[in-house]
Amino acid sequence: MSSLLFFFLLFSSLNVTFIAARELKSTKENPSSHLKRNIKISNNLPESHFLHSKASSPLKADIANFANYKLATAQNNDQLPSLFPPSMFNGYGPYEDYFKNDINFINYSSNSEIKIKNNNQSLEPGRFFRESNLKKGTVMPMPDITNKLPESTFLPRNTVNKIPFSSTELSAMKEIFNASDNSAMERIIKDALKDCERKPNQGETKRCVASSEDMIDFATSVLGRNVALRKTKSNKGSKQNILIRSVKRINGGKVTKAVSCHQKLYPYLLYYCHSVPDVAVYEADILDPKTKKKINHGVAICHLDTSSWSVGHEAFHALGSGPGQIEVCHWIFEKDLIWTNVDH
Repeated sequence: MSSLLFFFLLFSSLNVTFIAARELKSTKENPSSHLKRNIKISNNLPESHFLHSKASSPLKADIANFANYKLATAQNNDQLPSLFPPSMFNGYGPYEDYFKNDINFINYSSNSEIKIKNNNQSLEPGRFFRESNLKKGTVMPMPDITNKLPESTFLPRNTVNKIPFSSTELSAMKEIFNASDNSAMERIIKDALKDCERKPNQGETKRCVASSEDMIDFATSVLGRNVALRKTKSNKGSKQNILIRSVKRINGGKVTKAVSCHQKLYPYLLYYCHSVPDVAVYEADILDPKTKKKINHGVAICHLDTSSWSVGHEAFHALGSGPGQIEVCHWIFEKDLIWTNVDH
């Protein structure tokens, strides 16, 4: 299911290249016919906040998933528990299924808890790799980049603002989402709060967002108004060897800024968005090494300064090095997103 295409309503006084417009659709409507891949949209409207305030209207037809259109007009938290009935989360599997193979692309710091449990623990091939792998002709393993989280949608910003999201309001959150003590839902809520409330790593700028408006506001606050959204096209190539064909380094090959947004397991669509310094972003056509047919178009990010990373980070275990000694690259997984400046 595609998600989140109503972004075009948000972009007054922005120039946006729709590198992944199809994936930015949060209703079940068909994409507007005039929004095509790689079209630049610009306008001369005065201030973006005006359209921001209007942007969520198209979502109202899809808010039936969140209790028959009522959520968007809920006036206080007392109304919210009935809008998230327990049956709404029947599609969620066991909590452990989502996290048993989780690799952390969020917290790299030296004081983090990202540790390899023992020397015999193996890491899935291809999870991390060197920048030198991103060149034409390289055959390399692709990890499982499949997004295994349940389908969910962004909420309108005015609705998000009415739903508590703070460790100080955990009791209210548990009531809203029918989360009993020590339940899987309670763990999901606590895990999201832990990442979203954690102090930023060195040089990191971070924000958790649950509306398209908030995501755009954060991305443009870091990158400016001339931005492009990029993503890996699909999960094709997962868990097999792939052949790299054409490779493009974004921003003319320069060290650049980027905002990466990683989806969190949560009752509604929630992304952990962050920007870290000294990165390089690549796009690459991915081929089947046997048939030489194109199977995917991937986006990868390389962290060029790893000096503040934990010595126990999985990347160093996989690549045989340590903090500050090498760069570390990884693919942008399915349904994760990365914002960059537009290439000129």
